[in-house]
Amino acid sequence: MLYLISLFLGLILSFLGQLPLGTLSMTATQIAVQESFSSAWKYSIGVALIELVYLRLVLSGMQWITGHQVLFNIFNWTTVILFGVFGLLSFKEAQRQGKEKKALLLNYRLNRFLLGASMSALNPIQIPFWFVWSGYFLSQGWLEPSFSVFNIFTLGAALGTVGGLVVYMYGGNWLVSKMKTSNRMLNKIMGVIFITAAFAQLFRLVWP
Repeated sequence: MLYLISLFLGLILSFLGQLPLGTLSMTATQIAVQESFSSAWKYSIGVALIELVYLRLVLSGMQWITGHQVLFNIFNWTTVILFGVFGLLSFKEAQRQGKEKKALLLNYRLNRFLLGASMSALNPIQIPFWFVWSGYFLSQGWLEPSFSVFNIFTLGAALGTVGGLVVYMYGGNWLVSKMKTSNRMLNKIMGVIFITAAFAQLFRLVWP
């Protein structure tokens, strides 16, 4: 019973965490629309794998994470810069591209699994997200601090991440088809999301 509760907690929390519009979810939609569902699945598994690693590190070493704040801050500032650059490049690409040209991040021949893993690795907000919620679950006694329970909780989180991205893969593809949204418009949307994510991350760093 304890294992089922741990699996459910990880799954539902991760699933709900993926539902708000973001760079990872919109990229899953873009890949599904402009390439194939197979590529989108590879991308989603890459995203989930890195989140699994981040969560396991959080569960195994919360004290280590808080004890290396300088390194963590450097990583956060790097993310702000990269998201801002991606946003500006997406707008630039939208201005000059033809209707059938792929989105900026999809122009490169990087394996979609590696693309998902890379983008997930550059999304450090999931570390404090899991840090806070894992600590809360532990304090409430809903999560037992044991190796096996942590593994089950982490597995549930990975499944929840994939589930949330699947909503964007299939639901986003249906919505884009219904709206007949052009690739140029998708690039503009991605640009807005990247810029918004950069400002949100900047806001958290300046006013923690």
